[in-house]
Amino acid sequence: MLGRLRDPAVRSRVRAAVTAELLGTPRSLAVVLGFTAFMFVGGVGYYAPTAGDVPVWLWPLYADSAVAVALGGGVLASIVPTVRAGESVVDDAPASRPLVYLHTVAFVWLVQFGLWPLVSLNLAVGAYLAAPDALVYYWGVIGTHLCFVGLALLFPAFGRTTRGALAAALALASVNTAVDYGLGYHPPLLYEPGPVLAGATLAIGVGAIALASRSFRRL
Repeated sequence: MLGRLRDPAVRSRVRAAVTAELLGTPRSLAVVLGFTAFMFVGGVGYYAPTAGDVPVWLWPLYADSAVAVALGGGVLASIVPTVRAGESVVDDAPASRPLVYLHTVAFVWLVQFGLWPLVSLNLAVGAYLAAPDALVYYWGVIGTHLCFVGLALLFPAFGRTTRGALAAALALASVNTAVDYGLGYHPPLLYEPGPVLAGATLAIGVGAIALASRSFRRL
């Protein structure tokens, strides 16, 4: 059965079915929106204590995980009228050029920063597991961030992309890496990150863009 998932047509049908199940009714969509809001509040709480040390205009790049969830929430909000009208979220969701950019950047941001803790925390895994709050700041962070990826993987069932949107996502990923590790405005960590984490962050972003290019239909 797992071998059949190598077929793009099978993956597309599975994605559509899961998306219809999770986002296709007002009640299920409300649950996903509620969980997304919970993750957003948690992200804001993580960055808020140190945000005062960062210029306000760089906050969207500094608080990257919280921004990723906010973008995902924006994508979910865009399908609320479709779902409330009883239409198919897969077949009848709105498509426009602004939404294309939202879908693409939200997907890339969610995948990139959903996978980022797997690298950043494990580069100093001993320090995180030895911390008294390891249950939250290691297992909790990794678990919730993997939910970012799960949310993002629903978007290609109804979203679209373009070359321009993919190029914008690449530019944002590059600028974000430069701000985080070139200017030093990276997320709070228990260690001082170096070029390994910077390179891995950019590589994950490029991989997320490649995945978006393969997963989304073109506008």
